Amino acid sequence: MIEYLEEFRWLSDCEELDEIYCVSFVRDLTPEEVLRRFSGDENTTEECDAADYVGTAKIGDWTLVVEPGGWELAATPEIYTRVGRGTEIVSVSRHDCASDTFVYIVDGEPVVQFEPMFPGDRSGTDPDRLVEEMRVVGLNPDHDIDGPDIGSPIERSFALASKIVALHFSPEMLELCSFRTAPRED
Repeated sequence: MIEYLEEFRWLSDCEELDEIYCVSFVRDLTPEEVLRRFSGDENTTEECDAADYVGTAKIGDWTLVVEPGGWELAATPEIYTRVGRGTEIVSVSRHDCASDTFVYIVDGEPVVQFEPMFPGDRSGTDPDRLVEEMRVVGLNPDHDIDGPDIGSPIERSFALASKIVALHFSPEMLELCSFRTAPRED
């Protein structure tokens, strides 16, 4: 279990991600298709997030989506339903001012969704689907919220995501991302 945590320690010092971010993996869509679905306008990849910008990169069968300062793909039903139509999404969101989120989405529906600090309190269409994988990375699916805290919940969430997508999020992956500015309406 320690190797999983060490593998993701770099996240705590990553200036590009800061205190609020969302990292998602979307299966079998191109970065352009993900951005079009994000925006809600099939003809454009602009204005796609509440964050200042969104980064994407194609890695194997997955498109990596990075939202520095954002959380939309993990927490906004309108967004994840639209982006997830006909595919899978694995998303980890860190949000120091609200709740962190782990979500596994299939065909636009959350299958497993939980706060990494409270992995025993899961929701979704099949909240127990990932319990064995959760145990392996130290996100105890039977966690008692009145007991000790889950240590390193974000790192453990990324380890869980890695088990699902068979990719390990790394600084090198972050460097592959092409970032686009998302215009905001004032």
